[in-house]
Amino acid sequence: MFERHTECVSRNLFFLGLIFAATGLVSPPVALAGGLVYGFSFAHPYHSEAKRLSKFLLQASVIGLGFGMNLQEVLHAGRSGFAYTAASISIALSLGWALGRLLKVNRGTSFLISAGTAICGGSAIAAIAPITEAGEDEIAVSLGTVFVLNSVALLTFPLIGSLLHMSQTQFGLWSALAIHDTSSVVGATAKFGALALAVGTTVKLARALWIVPVSMGTAVARKSKARVQWPWFILLFCLAAVGNTYIHTFQPAYPVLKHLGVVGLTVTLYLIGTGLSMKTIREVGVRPLLQGVLLWIVVAVGSLELIRGGWIHL
Repeated sequence: MFERHTECVSRNLFFLGLIFAATGLVSPPVALAGGLVYGFSFAHPYHSEAKRLSKFLLQASVIGLGFGMNLQEVLHAGRSGFAYTAASISIALSLGWALGRLLKVNRGTSFLISAGTAICGGSAIAAIAPITEAGEDEIAVSLGTVFVLNSVALLTFPLIGSLLHMSQTQFGLWSALAIHDTSSVVGATAKFGALALAVGTTVKLARALWIVPVSMGTAVARKSKARVQWPWFILLFCLAAVGNTYIHTFQPAYPVLKHLGVVGLTVTLYLIGTGLSMKTIREVGVRPLLQGVLLWIVVAVGSLELIRGGWIHL
């Protein structure tokens, strides 16, 4: 009887939080925090369904946010950020390999964590895992590590940026280079400001494009015939920016679509938060998590110092 009552309360609170996140009355970071409180307090009644929905909403939300972007800004940020992303990805992959060896992390898990940190979190892991023929446990550990660090970044980056009095351009660039998943980059930069969101999203998407060459290089190195998963939502994001910049016939609809993108992102981050629990952290394990944390700290602190010192800029 007690278990049935607890399950009922868990379901009701989950849907209540979901509805509240969808109202647009809360910011993405607040929605994530609410989801985290729920995830650590209750057994998730719809864990697998929420995971599938959050993946779809993330991609749809990024496309929606494209309707608020100016293509000239997108092209400028993407072009300027290309060299930075290439350098950061190479360094992150090398450091990840070294840390994995030092901590004696399973080679497959170590590579997936390194690729997730270097490129774009869960999307990179999902694209590379079939090529490396990674097992379910390796994928779960890698995704869990990236997932935990994404949550930490979303909550801490805006605070750090404010304390350091970073400009919106600086913060957007730092978030794009140092945060794993696109969703977390968008969530952190959206709280910081419109310009930070524009810079962070476009540079992050330029970074995400490296999924293709890294995946192909991995396939060649391993002589794998696995199909590379292309993140098509990036192309749709660019097309949305093209429409917003040049096709003025539908101009009244663009702010509405952008708003839907923000609401979708808020719901996405709530769902992501509800999926994090002590069980997730236990499944990740100590050594892979330590590798991911150390690698992320080096990338985050290093890129922050280079940006603040004027070595990296747009």
